[in-house]
Amino acid sequence: MKNELKVVEKVFEDRQIRTIWNNDEERFYISVVDMIEVLTDSTEPRKYWNWLKNKLLKEEQFETSSITRQFKLPAKDGKKRMTDVVDIEGMFRLIESIPSKKVEPIKLWLARLGKERIDEEYDPEITINRALDEYKRKGYSEEWINQRLKSIDDRK
Repeated sequence: MKNELKVVEKVFEDRQIRTIWNNDEERFYISVVDMIEVLTDSTEPRKYWNWLKNKLLKEEQFETSSITRQFKLPAKDGKKRMTDVVDIEGMFRLIESIPSKKVEPIKLWLARLGKERIDEEYDPEITINRALDEYKRKGYSEEWINQRLKSIDDRK
């Protein structure tokens, strides 16, 4: 069976953080630049990420490529681009190296992200309810939502 990846938008303090669920590995991967942008309020999170990689290599002899992977994620312009991602454990490693008052709230957010997935494994209805809430939040009608769920069910 092909490696199944599912892009999931997560929100921290009203800011989108791109995540991807790897079904085969049963783990979330999180966009590094999205997390850096949230932690640092940087207008150029990619430059900050390059600076951080060099700093970690020089000061700690830590090679970030040992914890990062690349997946195609949708960019702001809608195109899919290769993006550095880390799993939750890797993100904990990185945020320890970023001076920010948001580190503790991000740690709690990451812990909730992992807990959500574990809860969904035990009760798949949670996933359905979350999808319904998200469609409603985006302004879709009840009729559209019902049709969408029916078409998903038909495809399966």
